[in-house]
Amino acid sequence: QVQLVESGGGLVQPGGSLRLSCAASGSIFNIYAMGWYRQAPGKQRELVATITSGSSRNNADSKKGRFTISRDYAKNTVDLQMNSLKPKDTAVYYCYAEVSRDGWSGLKYAYWGQGTQVTVSS
Repeated sequence: QVQLVESGGGLVQPGGSLRLSCAASGSIFNIYAMGWYRQAPGKQRELVATITSGSSRNNADSKKGRFTISRDYAKNTVDLQMNSLKPKDTAVYYCYAEVSRDGWSGLKYAYWGQGTQVTVSS
């Protein structure tokens, strides 16, 4: 199994910044992509940003310029730097990883963290 542990959420005022971190551990042969999704109350989970093993980034349009994703391949971690936060950014943020557990089956598995709350409010 693979575990994803998030940290860094909390309460911040509008215009402020937060940095989320996620660490993957367990039966990992290779991580193809890691990233962040979020879910606000009453809404569907949506993409925030992902980054592949080839450092290709995919940011949701509404977050470009404010959110920056980075990855430490040696440590199997992914960070999300969030700047100029707005009340509409309030949500539970989930870490995501697409993982292969061996080098021969070609199978990939999707894993999710437990979520970390980000609240933007004055």
